[in-house]
Amino acid sequence: MTYRGSSRWIAIVVVAVNTTVAFAQTAPNPASSPPPHLNSYYRSPLIVTGEYHSWTPFGDYASEFTVFEAVSTLRFSPRGRPGFQPLLRAGYLDFNSNDEEFPDKWDHYHASAGAGFALSSRFSRNFEVAGELSAAYSQTWFDNLVEEPVGYSGLIGAAGARISLIPSFNFSIDVAPQLRYLYGLGEIDRFDGLSFAIGFGASFRTGRDPDAPQTEIRSIRFGKTEIPPAFAALQSWYVDNAIGSVVFANGDTRAIQNVEVLFLQNGFMDSPTPASRIDEIGPGEEVTVDLTASFNSEVFETEGVTPLTGEVIVRYTRDGRAAEQRQSVTYDLHDKTALTWTDDRKMGAFVTPSDSAVRNYASYIRRQNRELTLDGVSQALQTAVLIYHALEELGIYYQVDPTNPFTQVQGDTTAVDSISLPRDTLSRLTGDCDDLTALYCTMLESAGFETAFMTTPGHIYVAVNTGVSAADYAEIHPDRRRTLVVNDTVWVPVEITMLGRGDFVEAWRYGIDEWHKVESTPAQRGFFLTREAQALYRPVGLRQTDLGLQYGDMTSVARKFERSLQAVSADVLAEVRAEAESQNSDRAWNRYGVLAARWGQYSEARNAFNRSASLDPEYVSPRINLGSVSFLEEDYRGALSAFESARNAVETARRVRAGTRATVYVNLARAQYELGQNLEAQRNYSIAAEADADVASQFSYLGRIDTAAGGAVGSDPSGGIGIASAGDIGTAAGTGRASQAVQGPVILFAEDE
Repeated sequence: MTYRGSSRWIAIVVVAVNTTVAFAQTAPNPASSPPPHLNSYYRSPLIVTGEYHSWTPFGDYASEFTVFEAVSTLRFSPRGRPGFQPLLRAGYLDFNSNDEEFPDKWDHYHASAGAGFALSSRFSRNFEVAGELSAAYSQTWFDNLVEEPVGYSGLIGAAGARISLIPSFNFSIDVAPQLRYLYGLGEIDRFDGLSFAIGFGASFRTGRDPDAPQTEIRSIRFGKTEIPPAFAALQSWYVDNAIGSVVFANGDTRAIQNVEVLFLQNGFMDSPTPASRIDEIGPGEEVTVDLTASFNSEVFETEGVTPLTGEVIVRYTRDGRAAEQRQSVTYDLHDKTALTWTDDRKMGAFVTPSDSAVRNYASYIRRQNRELTLDGVSQALQTAVLIYHALEELGIYYQVDPTNPFTQVQGDTTAVDSISLPRDTLSRLTGDCDDLTALYCTMLESAGFETAFMTTPGHIYVAVNTGVSAADYAEIHPDRRRTLVVNDTVWVPVEITMLGRGDFVEAWRYGIDEWHKVESTPAQRGFFLTREAQALYRPVGLRQTDLGLQYGDMTSVARKFERSLQAVSADVLAEVRAEAESQNSDRAWNRYGVLAARWGQYSEARNAFNRSASLDPEYVSPRINLGSVSFLEEDYRGALSAFESARNAVETARRVRAGTRATVYVNLARAQYELGQNLEAQRNYSIAAEADADVASQFSYLGRIDTAAGGAVGSDPSGGIGIASAGDIGTAAGTGRASQAVQGPVILFAEDE
């Protein structure tokens, strides 16, 4: 045998590898797919291998001897690094002479023992490769060289590879190409040198097959698993907050890693909801995990109380092997109308401004009464008045919940209350305080106005943000105690249960009185912004439907609306008028006149401006404002005459503010525009723009008048009325078209020079 014959062994290796790979690809998969860390998953603590090697020496004696070896190897696979395998090796190496003349003379054998290590990698369930390094001490015996057996010691170093076909977990067939260097420590050095061999062997692997049913990992020991009654209305809350909890322990003698806890409710979840991830749980260690739940929209379709059985899923690894255990848990799911009052902010889930049925009703009310609203008064307050009387006209009234009135369930964290959705309250026409609060907040929010719900012992009702700054509280009511200031804006409380029992002003009065009753114990009352509450408790999901509502007589709504506004304006104006009478100054009467005009009291406003002008003939503001009142009454010629008089006064005055001068010329141009005097209107607007560009910019359309066609470019000649004050002209909103009341003021009032 020569080294050149080793090509035959290479061919054998190729065939063996191909066969191994083919077997690995066609072998059946385990019952559950193994994890990517196959070395750990299929780790065998102890591997015993028996091999046969036919060596081909690289020395001159290669053709003279047949060399074979029988080797037994013991490999250890540590739990932490299963790919690194220390090994012990024992072998019997036989040199058999091919010399015909002296067939036995040079025959000898080696007994060796050594140690080393292997680096192993599991490619698949049935295929493994490894590299090995080892060193051994050997003892050699020559039986026939002399009359007595002689021997000497030697050292063996080996490096090789191992390709293993693993048809079953405990058994493998190995192909092991190796290089070996033999070094004798005696006088005979003829056999020293490098040799090559292709070895074949078989291995027995200790341990249990992780894919076998009897080896299923059951490290988790479940304790108390509990989910209290759940509520569909709190669907969004459960995404980030606990719906229940589970207690479990690692009942194994070894730690478990990569623990993932999930909760699954079939039919109401699209996939399990992750609750917690824990890197490691030690032997005997117990943990408590809060469960969260990502319910889908199906929870909103349940009615009453639905018993459910969910599953707590715990996934983990032990010794690199993946495992999963499940625990069932039963609980009740209440429908979207139910809740417990553990947190008053839960009311936010029942305010549904996106409900098209409610939104359409609120929009209809506003459209039908648009001409009655005053541009100088808080739109939020006026809308609150309108909606209150529209609900009253619809016939909605307060009725105590016969089973769980709010007076009993508030503060009881175990009592289950039922809140009607706004659409249902509109259809049923009755409701408890929480039902009516949800409806009123919903309608105002759908119109774009900010609301809040207020709680006092046994009661809940509504507050609306007027949008008026705290400094201007008197525009809503002169008595500070009749309003609330929140985030530097004025809020009006509304006792919505007064529907059918009193008008809006009475509902306002009852609301603020209820609040002040417990001002000595502020912990007993609460104020919750609806939009902030809905950041925690999103509105319940609804299918869009038409309720088929009969919206009621809008003529009756209009009468009640105007009556309530007059009552509010009477309160607002009374104190300012009393102050003007007390001071009897030109500026005090002018301020009263502007406020009266804003509240639509044009006769009061005209009288106030005349008294102001009579007290100081050189005071320009009341002259401007007299023209503004005439303009609002659509007496454009009277307005033009008043504005011309004001212009003459401005031009002859010794000192006039630029804003006042601009106000006069803008108003003059506006009256001329309404009378069709477009060229004059354009000229006066230019003068206003030169005096104060900020004032003039609110009516920029006047600078683009088509003097030939007689109209403004892109304008709509129809529209409502708006009011602003030149005394604070920087705050007046507008984009320039006088007839577009929402966008800007129709006319300017001058509060001071």
